Amino acid sequence: MRGNLVIGAVLVGLTVVAALVSFVWTPHDPTLVDAAHRLAPPGGDYLLGTDKFGRDTLSQLMVGARTTLYVGIVAVGIAAVIGTPLGMLAGMTPRGWLSELIMRVNDLVFAFPALLLAVMLGAVYGAGTLTAMIAIGVATVPAFARIARAATMQVMVTDYIMAARAAGRRGPAIAVRHVLPNIGSMLIVQASVSFAIAILAEAALSFLGFGTRPPTPSWGRMLQEAQELLFSTPRLALWPGLAIALAVLGFNLLGDGLRDHLDPKLRRIRAER
Repeated sequence: MRGNLVIGAVLVGLTVVAALVSFVWTPHDPTLVDAAHRLAPPGGDYLLGTDKFGRDTLSQLMVGARTTLYVGIVAVGIAAVIGTPLGMLAGMTPRGWLSELIMRVNDLVFAFPALLLAVMLGAVYGAGTLTAMIAIGVATVPAFARIARAATMQVMVTDYIMAARAAGRRGPAIAVRHVLPNIGSMLIVQASVSFAIAILAEAALSFLGFGTRPPTPSWGRMLQEAQELLFSTPRLALWPGLAIALAVLGFNLLGDGLRDHLDPKLRRIRAER
């Protein structure tokens, strides 16, 4: 529905604006420890209050949005760059041994938990933002590969692909000039949905200590630091939890709205109604 697209775009837009503004301005230094203002209530100089270290909550949320979007963009980019060509290759040779090999490896990666991969990478290379991005990106590759393969198989049986083959065009040219433009809308929708998953994964990894390292603000680590004061000062967990929920909801609604808007079959069904 159009409403989903608008609401999703607004929520995503607010997250992006907060992240962009944090590059040039925040109410306070998000990493400044000020014991004199520890657990200050909302209001006055601290609109959303301060945490147990005296850091401004609003400033941390703004910079945390930047961290979340950065991890999401890179992780989804890794998944799309690796998964899309593999899925297209498998879809263009659906009965070949190469397609079977790609999809079996894809199933193996899909069955491997992303959190376990992050723990392994963290143990070898150390926990950090890079570890989180690689783990989330690799874990999301199978989703792009499956979508790209299914969409490519639908495109490969169309008349214009047969005409391109009859004209002597080779596989790479067909993939770039004919297949990719026709499956692009599905990949955009998958990217939006995967972005929501990446936000949740980054928050979970930071909560467990395998994501963004301090002092860089992160919504997941804000939740982790707030858990010991959950009953005495619940607002410390409320704000990052609300930020994660709204960002995930925004990307999910955006993906749902883009699917309805870009899918010609759904447009045709709506037109007939």
